[in-house]
Amino acid sequence: MKLVHSGKVRDLYETDDGLLLMVASDRLSAFDYVLEPAIPDKGAVLTQMSLWWFDQLKEVVPDHVVGPGDDARSVLCRPLRMVQVECVARGYLTGGGLAEYRAGGTVSGVRLPAGLEDGSRLPEPIFTPSTKAPMGQHDEPISYERVVAEVGAETAEELRRITLAVYERGAEIAAERGIIVADTKIELGWDEDGVLTLGDEVLTPDSSRFWPAEEWKPGRSQPSFDKQYVRDWLLSPESGWDKASGNPPPRLPDHVVESTRQRYLEAYERVTGVPFSG
Repeated sequence: MKLVHSGKVRDLYETDDGLLLMVASDRLSAFDYVLEPAIPDKGAVLTQMSLWWFDQLKEVVPDHVVGPGDDARSVLCRPLRMVQVECVARGYLTGGGLAEYRAGGTVSGVRLPAGLEDGSRLPEPIFTPSTKAPMGQHDEPISYERVVAEVGAETAEELRRITLAVYERGAEIAAERGIIVADTKIELGWDEDGVLTLGDEVLTPDSSRFWPAEEWKPGRSQPSFDKQYVRDWLLSPESGWDKASGNPPPRLPDHVVESTRQRYLEAYERVTGVPFSG
């Protein structure tokens, strides 16, 4: 098969019959760097969790999945013409959205109530798109009006509708399992018939923030089942890394690698309700 794209986490191959084989590696990225070492079993968790979620979302949006690949990390899918907008939905305020809110009271141009804290639940989920930057560059939040200018009013409205519908359905299912989905990012593209279709991955610990509901407490960084744990470690004195220095992050110590692996496994098992088998 022909390698057509290698990203921070996934490698994409073209098959002889024109389909795509998407392989999720064990690589972990944070702050636009690919970290070392890789996280064992991460690729299989991402692929198997995405396949589970694609099944749950069939009535919400069509997806690109043709079927599983020949191992736990791969999936066969239809090619899409991807929309050049990162589609993000937030139900809670944290991360980059919190920083933007603290600076001006808005997130991607959406005005929010005063007095919100890290981890606050929003009055309702909001669509907070961003640019889709090339590898090594940062995605930047953009307003809905900017999305309209980029793709047109009709497509912009569909992007917002689908993104919020995916978030709301995902949050509903996760809540039944004791998990808060704070936010999520999805990828959408047009299929050969011009239908907006869900691609890439969906509602995984790489593309979403998962918090244990029983430990949620606004006003602090929340315990999580996602790579926020690694971000927090990198920014801690223990790592010795200065994010503003321009130097790459340090190698992850064994205890951070294993703790990250366990968080990914727990996310998979709590959400799907089945043991991870690889």
